[in-house]
Amino acid sequence: MDLDALSGVIAYKHTGESVTTVTAAVDRITINHPLKELCDLELSGQVTFATGRSSMEISIQVAKAREEGASVQKKEDVLMTCAFTMVSLDPNTKKPVAICPVKVETEEEKNLFAEGEKNYNIKKARAKTGLRKQTPNDEESDLIHAMWLRQLEYHDPNNPLRKPPNTYYMSTTTLSSSQIMQPQYRNRHNFMIFGGYLLKTTFELAFCAAAAFSHSRPTFLSLDPSTFENPVPVGSVLYLKATVAYTEPAANDDTSAQPDNQRHQRDHGSGDQDGGEYTRIQIRVDSKVRDIEHGSTKPTGQFNYTFLVEKDISVMPQTYEEFMIWVDARRRAERVRGSIDGVRGGNGGGGAGTGGGGWATDDGRGARVTE
Repeated sequence: MDLDALSGVIAYKHTGESVTTVTAAVDRITINHPLKELCDLELSGQVTFATGRSSMEISIQVAKAREEGASVQKKEDVLMTCAFTMVSLDPNTKKPVAICPVKVETEEEKNLFAEGEKNYNIKKARAKTGLRKQTPNDEESDLIHAMWLRQLEYHDPNNPLRKPPNTYYMSTTTLSSSQIMQPQYRNRHNFMIFGGYLLKTTFELAFCAAAAFSHSRPTFLSLDPSTFENPVPVGSVLYLKATVAYTEPAANDDTSAQPDNQRHQRDHGSGDQDGGEYTRIQIRVDSKVRDIEHGSTKPTGQFNYTFLVEKDISVMPQTYEEFMIWVDARRRAERVRGSIDGVRGGNGGGGAGTGGGGWATDDGRGARVTE
C-alpha cells in the first residue's frame, strides 16, 4: 500500500491538484536483495516516462536508509524495485486528460526514459500476441498434447504409470475469498477503493494459496505486470480466486532470496528439507467486483505472483481453460526468469531501476520524492 501511495504523491507533484490521478497498472515488483536485518527503510521514486498523454510511468525503489553523510546509494542496499503506471483524469468528466511530458537532460534521465518507452512498447506488443488474440504456438501445442497423453496413461488400468504424489491437478489448488469494500480504504478524490489495498488483498490470498499448495512458507520473488481493469466502489463485494497456474524447478540463485534462518536450516541439515529441491510457483489471482444493488459483476484485474518454496512439487492442468492458464503462466514465467536473472546480474529491474549512484542525486528536473 505504501508503494502505491508514494506513486500517487509523485504523480500529483508532476501534474498538480487540478486533475484526478488513479493507478492504472503495476508494471513489476521485484525483490533485488532480501532484508536480513532490522533497519530503517527509505522509499523513493520519480516520474521516468511521460510523453504528454494521460499516463505516466513512476519508478520506485525500497532501500536501506543511507548512512548520515552518504550521498550515493549502495547497490546491495536496494531491496526492491517496482514501476507503476498512473493515469490522470478530468475530475468532472472522469475522462483521461493530457499532462505535461517529463523533461530529460542528464544521461541517467535519458536512460530511464528510454527504458520506460521500451516497457510501454513491450506492453503494446504483448497485448497483440496474447492467447485471446492468437492460438498457442507449435511448442506450446506439443506440450499440451504431451500432458494430455500423460493423463490418459495415469487413468489407464492396464498401464502401471500413476500420477506422482508431488503432482497436483490445477483444479485442487484454488483458494477463494470475498469481502465488502469499506470506506476507510477509498481513494482521496472519490469513493473508489485504493489500488494499494487491492494489491495487499490479492498478495495475501496468493501467499496463502502458495502455502496451502506446498505445505511450506513461500518466499516472494516478484509480481508480474498487472492492470486495474475496472474501479472497485465502496460498498461493493470483491471476489478473489487464487490458482496455482504454473510450477518449475528453481535455479540455485533463487535460494539467495530466502531469509538467513531458512538457508541455515537447509545448509546444516535441519528442518523439512524435502530432498533439498526448490520450486518456483506462479499464483494467478483473478478478481471481480459485484454491485450489490444492481447485481452486475465486472472483472477488476488479474494479478500474477511468483514465489519460491523448498519443495519438489508441480501442478498439472486438465481442462482446456486450465491449459490456457498454464500456457499464459509459462510465458510469464519465462519473462520473470529473465527479469530476476537480469536484476541479480546487475542489469536493472525492468524499468524500475536498480539503485545505482545516479538515484541519489536530483537537480529538480526529475522531481524525485523520498520518504
